Amino acid sequence: MTEDANNPLRPTILVCDDDPMVRMFARECLESAGMGVVEAEDGDQALERYHDSTPDLVFLDVEMPGKTGFQVCQAIRLSPQGADIPVLIATGSDDKASIDAGFEAGATQYKTKPINWTLLSRDIRYMLRAAENFQALKVQENRLRYLAYYDQMTELPNRRRFADQLEQRMLQALHHNQAFALLLVNIDHFKRINDSIGHETGDRILTDIAARLRNHLSACAHLLEGDDDSTAATDITGQRGLIVELARPGGDEFTIVARNFSDETELCELSASIISALSQPMSIDRHNLVITPSIGVAIAPLHGDNTTTLLRRADAAMQFAKRDGRARYRLYDASLSDDAAERLRLEADLRAALRDGDQLYMMYQPQIDTRNGRMLGVEALVRWEHPELGNVSPAKFIPVAENSGLILALGDFVLQRVRDDALNEAYQFPKGVTLSINLSPLQFSQSDFVEHLSALLAPLDGLFPVELELTEGVIMSDAQHNLTKLQQLKDRSFDLAIDDFGTGYSSLSYLRNFPIDTLKIDRSFVIDLASSSGRGIVRAILGLSQAIGLRVVAEGVETREQAEFLVIHGCECLQGFLLARPLRAEQIAEAGQQDYRELLMTATQPDLLAAIE
Repeated sequence: MTEDANNPLRPTILVCDDDPMVRMFARECLESAGMGVVEAEDGDQALERYHDSTPDLVFLDVEMPGKTGFQVCQAIRLSPQGADIPVLIATGSDDKASIDAGFEAGATQYKTKPINWTLLSRDIRYMLRAAENFQALKVQENRLRYLAYYDQMTELPNRRRFADQLEQRMLQALHHNQAFALLLVNIDHFKRINDSIGHETGDRILTDIAARLRNHLSACAHLLEGDDDSTAATDITGQRGLIVELARPGGDEFTIVARNFSDETELCELSASIISALSQPMSIDRHNLVITPSIGVAIAPLHGDNTTTLLRRADAAMQFAKRDGRARYRLYDASLSDDAAERLRLEADLRAALRDGDQLYMMYQPQIDTRNGRMLGVEALVRWEHPELGNVSPAKFIPVAENSGLILALGDFVLQRVRDDALNEAYQFPKGVTLSINLSPLQFSQSDFVEHLSALLAPLDGLFPVELELTEGVIMSDAQHNLTKLQQLKDRSFDLAIDDFGTGYSSLSYLRNFPIDTLKIDRSFVIDLASSSGRGIVRAILGLSQAIGLRVVAEGVETREQAEFLVIHGCECLQGFLLARPLRAEQIAEAGQQDYRELLMTATQPDLLAAIE
């Protein structure tokens, strides 16, 4: 090794080959190019040198005494820091099987012997540069993940992280037949406190409450935090003691997921101790306050075998505790009525509406190209005009359709009606406008989905591009199988969009590996643009999308300030009430003629308006 081999400013290359001549040539080429070299003459020595020197790149011969290059590569990939290090393998075989074996072992790139020594340092430089760029993207992804999954004020998991956590616990409970409890902790009269002493002080109170909860739970149970996932997704049979996870979904609400409890009495004792811990006087900005919580408790699967039901019943118990005088807890039971009767009625009425077909109709919300102010697409939105209840919110009837299985019939209704509306000459849909259609998880999971969808929308071929919107959770539920299905859709010329991006996995790996065209920024992020964390998340999403060549649509744009921020930072397409509310089919032709540029920028910023012209 040369004297400068460990210079931290020079990249270190581990060269592993049993041929000393190869090692000598490699050293000469690489050191003359300003790199440090560490040598190994066989596979076992290569692993020793790898752990001792932590190189920036590994150059491996495939055929060596002891461990082969493939085995060394696999061992490196399994090491704590070896997932991302570039590995270049050298093989005397250029057949496809040998090359595939190298990539399956984890190689980044390969070279066939004899090595072209004049090009080796250049190739390694390119690999190091690519690895550096990839690491920068990973740092950005990790930052985005933190901003998306953690509450910046309390540093607790936020609503998105909590939703994932709750879904995981539910699946685990059903799979291992192990109950868990959801404690919904709501601060009594917090709005009145906020209004009287100010939101800034209110935020400090919430931060103090979060700290009290964290300290109390750490003292009385095993509190899982951050990436402490040692017992998160495993069978906890035989483990002792209460296991809890704390989150702040938003506002004045905190949640606690409790596992490994002995009985309901232990949950009641935990709830009472939380009330006692939070009710201790606190002094903030010369205000002496006593803060009390109301807690609702529901147990899965006893009180609900899905997260929606469990949340609703924990909330029903919490509301009862508030009505019963506050500063107390309530365990859910059958006497606490929820909206079951309403849901049964909606299910029956929706079934009738799908059969008759005259209550359901489509609305279309324009998507505006920020580069020219023109409508480039519309999102299809189903609506229900109930003869007695009036307009029923999709937030009410879509979950009913999903839970009852009616979502398949509703999905077919949407596909057929969008097709018919677009082809109806009376509506004069602008030619070439993209039709964006949301797909449900149940629709997408059907074995004949691709063929069925293609047959229904075949008349639109060549006239209107169709973009299919799926959530991250749908795609990642069975990643390998769904990759095949997505590729089949791409082969049939459908565009693919990730709806509500940032609320799910937000993974760089699936964005790079799946045939995705568009990301839709969730409206919650757009609403949060007034905060620095919200702006940081949106900038990160836009930067990530631009880096990997994806189109971005921002949903829920309602103010000029939001539009300006998004345009300035390169968002290509906006959707929201600022630009256009959902329109009837007969209004789309007029919307297609409108110039929306004036709505994208304020009159006080003519330079920015000119920029998008």
